[in-house]
Amino acid sequence: MTESTRAAAPSGGPSTGTYATGHKPQSPWPALWALVIGFFMILVDTTIVSVANPAIKAALDPDTNNLDNVVWVTSAYLLAYAVPLLITGRLGDRFGPKNIYLIGLVIFTASSLWCGLSTTLGGLIAARAVQGLGAAFMTPQTMAVITRTFPPERRGAAMGLWGATAGVATLVGPLLGGLLVDGLGWEWIFFINVPVGVIGFVLAAVLVPRLKTHPHRFDMVGVVLSAVALFLIVFGLQEGQKYDWGTITGPISVWGMILAGIVLLAIFILQQRKTRSEPLVPLELFRDRNFSASNLAIAAVGFTVTGMSLPFMFFLQLARGLTPTEAALLMIPMAVISGVLAPFAGALLDKVDPRFILVPGLLFVAGGLLWNASMMNTDTPIWMFLLPSAMLGIGNAGMWGPLATTATRRLPPRQAGAGAGIYNTTRTIGSVIGSAAIAAFMQARLEANLPGLDKAPSGIGGGGSMPDFVKDGFSTGMAQTMLLPAAVMGVALIAALFLGRHTPKAE
Repeated sequence: MTESTRAAAPSGGPSTGTYATGHKPQSPWPALWALVIGFFMILVDTTIVSVANPAIKAALDPDTNNLDNVVWVTSAYLLAYAVPLLITGRLGDRFGPKNIYLIGLVIFTASSLWCGLSTTLGGLIAARAVQGLGAAFMTPQTMAVITRTFPPERRGAAMGLWGATAGVATLVGPLLGGLLVDGLGWEWIFFINVPVGVIGFVLAAVLVPRLKTHPHRFDMVGVVLSAVALFLIVFGLQEGQKYDWGTITGPISVWGMILAGIVLLAIFILQQRKTRSEPLVPLELFRDRNFSASNLAIAAVGFTVTGMSLPFMFFLQLARGLTPTEAALLMIPMAVISGVLAPFAGALLDKVDPRFILVPGLLFVAGGLLWNASMMNTDTPIWMFLLPSAMLGIGNAGMWGPLATTATRRLPPRQAGAGAGIYNTTRTIGSVIGSAAIAAFMQARLEANLPGLDKAPSGIGGGGSMPDFVKDGFSTGMAQTMLLPAAVMGVALIAALFLGRHTPKAE
């Protein structure tokens, strides 16, 4: 068996089993590179927006002191991204990952144009929701293709590329976002997706093979239950501080919405367990200890990665007066180190127990966040923030690949789409809750450190500068907010310690 044919063989079957009838097996690497372009664009878009949030607020929401309004630009995207993931993974199994990926790429690219043309905050939030839907169609297909075309003993290298993509995106996103916001305006962080999307479409159409499809039934009741549950929880968390955690309107209260969301989630799980036809979430996958622990860990990672950038960017741009480009430059060590080390970590995953890479990686990320928080004041020299950035880069390199590899290593080809959909849903739900929770916590910390903020006559950063007497309290509030994602990394660490031992196969 040649190297390319071996690489194309799916887990548990011959190399020809994964392709549609009549398609000659080929090396899976060109297809993966084509799909990575879309995955890269999705990640870049998330990190770009974190840098542009202050500029978007100044342009579209300058007259309020609530930071949670502009955070909906991120939360709407993540919420629309998370909810359909459970079914879009199945759609890839049913109609082919290539077809579903291309549909998602068209939606993502067109909605990016809509985002850039938006003239109101509400319009931008709506466009971002549609953009999230496109991302939901695309993301599971990347992991499903890896699972179905790379044998288990070689998935580590493929996931290394997946992890390196995340690392490079954390560099390109903030830096490109800073340059575009400073030079052309915040709209161009979305316009840039249009040519990239066109190129990505052409490459995927040519290079991604047609894979064998599997019949699936779609649980629409489960989709509705999970969608409503997530919306209630996210809306309650994010808007809680705005309504003082009390009544929103009439009999509807913040805590009532959150509780209703939790109850609906419980009903959803019970419904999945009792569904006689094919459930949206095959609960039998969670009998695999590694799949369960990896999903818990990636939820915590999603929470942390989404939550940590918001207070840090607001601190740098408003309290320290940095431009978006200057703020983004401080993230270069994290992105470069992560991008360089991730492929090496991926290669090691095929040879060692993933916990040997994962546990130190999670510790480095938590340590970097605590280090950042300790220095977030008006006296720390700006260059000092490069040091925890480097620490975060080392941690990121040992975090993404090991979790993805551990979660998907034992998935059968028929469940590749479902498993990838669940894993990415879990990650994105963590990100959604992280975005909502960080907005609420950030606003609470600001009001605790700046009493009377909600009654101040002018919006935060609306005029492009912050009065000196406000900067200390604002910086303290942002530093305290950073402690939340650092604490959540403890959940990921505990989950990693419960992973089952993996013995790599001999070459």
